[in-house]
Amino acid sequence: MGDVLYQDGQQQQQQQVVVAAGGIVPGSVGGGATGALNGTDIFSTTASMDADAKLRSLLNCHDRDYEPYIGQRGDFWVMRNYIRAEHGDLRCHETITYTTHADYTFLDNLVPLLERWNAPVSLALHAPGTDFVPTINSIKYLRDCIPESHLVRQFVTFHIYFSSKHIPKLVPKHNQVLDTPYNCSLAIPYFNVSAAQLYKTQKKLLYPVNVGRNIARDAAMTHFLLASDIELYPNPGLVHKFLEMIARNEPVLQRKNPRVFPLPIFEVDNNSPVPRDKAELQELLRSGKAIPFHKRVCSSCHGVPKSKEWIAANETDDLGVFHIGKRIGYFVHWEPIYIGTHADPHYDERLSWEGKSDKMTQGYALCVLDYDFHILDNGFLVHKPGIKVLKKDPKRAMLAAKTNQLIKKIIYPELQVMYGTRKGCAV
Repeated sequence: MGDVLYQDGQQQQQQQVVVAAGGIVPGSVGGGATGALNGTDIFSTTASMDADAKLRSLLNCHDRDYEPYIGQRGDFWVMRNYIRAEHGDLRCHETITYTTHADYTFLDNLVPLLERWNAPVSLALHAPGTDFVPTINSIKYLRDCIPESHLVRQFVTFHIYFSSKHIPKLVPKHNQVLDTPYNCSLAIPYFNVSAAQLYKTQKKLLYPVNVGRNIARDAAMTHFLLASDIELYPNPGLVHKFLEMIARNEPVLQRKNPRVFPLPIFEVDNNSPVPRDKAELQELLRSGKAIPFHKRVCSSCHGVPKSKEWIAANETDDLGVFHIGKRIGYFVHWEPIYIGTHADPHYDERLSWEGKSDKMTQGYALCVLDYDFHILDNGFLVHKPGIKVLKKDPKRAMLAAKTNQLIKKIIYPELQVMYGTRKGCAV
């Protein structure tokens, strides 16, 4: 297939459709329609009913329930929707859910993420043994003790999971867990905690990254979701611009192949602000204060097709598909982070963060299923400030070697049976 370059705005429809975080309204976002997320019904005019119906019929999605649920997933106990966001039930087409995973020591990322995303977040927290209490305290602190607590309460749903071999001593019921508030004058529970202090580290547990990814993803109530890592911050305004693009349904979006929408990822140095738009990002790249993600660690894992052209292209008002790529050739080991749906293959739960390659097997499945990778022109992610350099870690290298054997000998043959093969696809 030849390159498909597509600059947005060529075929604007006569009636501009704009999607706010909570839904679609005609005209501009500044019109004061706050959407169902803020408790008001915005679908009151005929025009917006049409727009709403259009997105709903295009997506043909089903609303999902928002009930707390205790279940098992392999070896893990999972408390889904354990602490729920105040947005309540969502219609599947009205917004996008950022789905992610962490342990409590990463929760300093939640506010910068929310300030930019401003839409639902589904967060699976690994809290084995004695990590459970500081995890709950961290959630309480974030919900009650900071100026941005309203964002946390409004948008973040917390799920908790732990191995059946490492159950906490006491697990409150979902409707009682917040009964005792956190004393806000005490220390921030997730601040300055070293890995050595974690129960997980003391018990030499690996971080089950893909269990967390899948829990958070499965719990999302929206059709579209951005399965990402909590340290990756999206550019503001992405949600409504993306849904606006979907509602326009221009020819590039009418291809028959399954599709996902990868976001190019960047790192910025410690002293730089996280860029809020593409123009700011371009300036940081020019001055060397920003680089493509993992450029100094594994450039082929996150190299994006047409990345030089993407960086050179000026920002436009709308969001559009810049290029349709495939996970083949130079990009055969690409591990994209993308806006996708519940229909996309899951992540393999046998892989750990420490063993690396945790998204490679899913990438293979996407390739074999002939997914189109619709790279968006003005959407991107920026890692929490600080540029990564390759550190020698013999222990992790050993785990990575074991993981590679597991993938090669066991997982890859399974994937070939389950998904088939396609020329040019590789794990």
